[in-house]
Amino acid sequence: MTTDVRLFDSITDAGPEAAGAVAVSGSHGGLFAAAVASLSGLRAVILNDAGRGMNEAGIAGVRALADVGMAACTVDCMSAEIGSARDAASHGVISFANAIAEALGIAPGMTAGDALDLLAAAPQPDRLMAKVPETRQDRTLGGIQVLCVDSASLITPQDAGRIIITGSHGGLIGGDPARACKADARYVAFSDAGRGKNDVGIGRLPALDARMIAAATLDCMSCEIGNAVSMLESGIISAVNQTATHCGIRPGMRHKDALQALLRSESG
Repeated sequence: MTTDVRLFDSITDAGPEAAGAVAVSGSHGGLFAAAVASLSGLRAVILNDAGRGMNEAGIAGVRALADVGMAACTVDCMSAEIGSARDAASHGVISFANAIAEALGIAPGMTAGDALDLLAAAPQPDRLMAKVPETRQDRTLGGIQVLCVDSASLITPQDAGRIIITGSHGGLIGGDPARACKADARYVAFSDAGRGKNDVGIGRLPALDARMIAAATLDCMSCEIGNAVSMLESGIISAVNQTATHCGIRPGMRHKDALQALLRSESG
């Protein structure tokens, strides 16, 4: 059985023209990404489990899609590079399938290619998932003003010079350095998404070094991917770029302490 299959390195690239299609995306399987997939009218989707992470946030959206009748599953982050739909489709190994996908015969250990064959029979979802609020909020932590965004897609060029915590993964979308961050931030943090195949979950860090932007990833088990406030409050630094190192930020630091180190470095 054949079907219309679309590849999206980021699920935010899916638009109304993808309605009715089955998609493979490099995005994580959290709630924000799942809502985007549903609201774009996709019939079924394969996402990345991002190491599953704290409270299994990396597959929470895939679970939720079953409630609206949408077949969805994730590939293991160690089998395919997060941020690359092509790698997921070619080399991904299924790590989780929701109830709708399970009913089609999809199971962990199956290749993404075999899962796509089965998703050709996926039913049209009963309804659309409720939109997850596009959260942009200012927070103050220890006297530091921080912009929290649950998805890096919500960053704008006008956020230049800000300290930004994003719920997105730290992989380069489609391997494109230009998509590392939309703003010339003062500092930006991402989830390491379990680091994953070829350590791709920290791939944005060297790209941001080239722009002299301090950047870090947070251990996916210390905070929820897709939840910037969780990352701000409980995140533990897992990797940093050279620019962040010069600011005194080190792996193993609590994120709160890392931001204080950033402030101290800037005050001399």
